Amino acid sequence: MEVIDKYFPSLSEEQKSQFLKLGVSFTKWNSQINLVSRKDIDQFFTRHVLHSLAISKAMKFADGTKVLDVGTGGGLPGLPLAILYPEVEFVLCDSIGKKIKVVKALTEDLGLKNVKAYRLRANKVPGKFDFIVSRAVTRMNKFLPWVENKVSHRCINPLPNGILYLKGGDLQSELREINKASEVLPISDWFNEKFFETKAVVYVRLQ
Repeated sequence: MEVIDKYFPSLSEEQKSQFLKLGVSFTKWNSQINLVSRKDIDQFFTRHVLHSLAISKAMKFADGTKVLDVGTGGGLPGLPLAILYPEVEFVLCDSIGKKIKVVKALTEDLGLKNVKAYRLRANKVPGKFDFIVSRAVTRMNKFLPWVENKVSHRCINPLPNGILYLKGGDLQSELREINKASEVLPISDWFNEKFFETKAVVYVRLQ
């Protein structure tokens, strides 16, 4: 939890409590259902929570923003972002039922009122969204068709609506496969832990 306090020193006591509870509950669930690699669960706050929160460094969501987390797994990056932004609406989807069961349990455990979870593919989720977030579920040229019709026409944030995607490695060839304006934002610009040296937030404009 110290690493969260380091980069987000103005969290409320309720938010700090929710992050701590997320660490405890997620670890418990991960022992029953493999949500993230067992070998790095000890680094949960750095490798999963802080990694998720890198999206907030790429762009601060305005109150009232609607965000869709595609392929959320056990609730990443959606749940950490929902704790950070209580006035933003989050919808988390995954096609695997047992993972959505965990997300719903965690949402209730944390007392989050701004989260809904669906066992659906992205293109079947009801509604339109300002931003789509995800943690590297597939190559961008495959991901785009899943979400292009889910983007709202209204713009209430500093960046035009689009995708904020957590990914690592050499992204230039992947982004050349899509005919969209994009930007690679290195997470190491914000967080100095070694884990983030090859990680980035990829912004793809869809508006």
